[in-house]
Amino acid sequence: YRDDDDINDVASMAGVNLNEESARIMATNSDLVGTQIQSCKDEPFLAAIPLHKRILEMAKKLGITDVPAEVVTFISHATQNRLRTVIEKVTVITQHRMESYKDDEWYEQATDVRSQLKFFEQLERLEKQRKDEQEREILLKAAKSRSRQEDPEQARLKQKAKEMQQQELAQMRQRDANLTALAAIGPRKKRKLDSPGLLTIGGEGLGMSGGSQAGLGTPSSRQYARQKITRVNLRDFIFYMEQERETSHSLLLYRALLK
Repeated sequence: YRDDDDINDVASMAGVNLNEESARIMATNSDLVGTQIQSCKDEPFLAAIPLHKRILEMAKKLGITDVPAEVVTFISHATQNRLRTVIEKVTVITQHRMESYKDDEWYEQATDVRSQLKFFEQLERLEKQRKDEQEREILLKAAKSRSRQEDPEQARLKQKAKEMQQQELAQMRQRDANLTALAAIGPRKKRKLDSPGLLTIGGEGLGMSGGSQAGLGTPSSRQYARQKITRVNLRDFIFYMEQERETSHSLLLYRALLK
């Protein structure tokens, strides 16, 4: 069956000897075989000297006197990887906490505590207003009474009614004075600082078009998008530690719950 093997062997039909080609490749790139090539310098995440001292202090308690530099680099990379994982998980927790479901069509609002609180505040305001009106009527009746024999309580009510009238008169004068001052000042005009094509120098506006720049720079009307900032608080980090098996029963979690 040698003839059939020669027919099916495409490399032999093309006149290529695979053994010779493999030996030639190994001889040419023999210095690169078995070596590791890195595109960038391997820089440790933590400072090598303080970390080495700390590792030696911990290793001496276990009877180890020598720690090679590769161990320090490995621990530095492991710390970096662990910190990156913690930050990613806490960021996801914070984003879930900040997510709003008001505009989602699959959710409907069951209770509105803010509206309920506003309703109760309005009820308290109306009740207070009603009590003030009743007290005002009582004081006005006491002030209008002209009985010759007045008891001390009646005199006290008259004095309180007089003070209330003076206070109302002072408030009305203050309101009238404020309205007069605002009318004298006139409507306030807003300064156009962000108008496109306008450059303000020394309090004077200089109009600039796209063609005539005059060496003062082109005003850009482009609005740059603000970078979204994710703020992680202590509650998010506590929730993360409660979910992790390594920290769910740790002393660090207990100290965080006490704060």
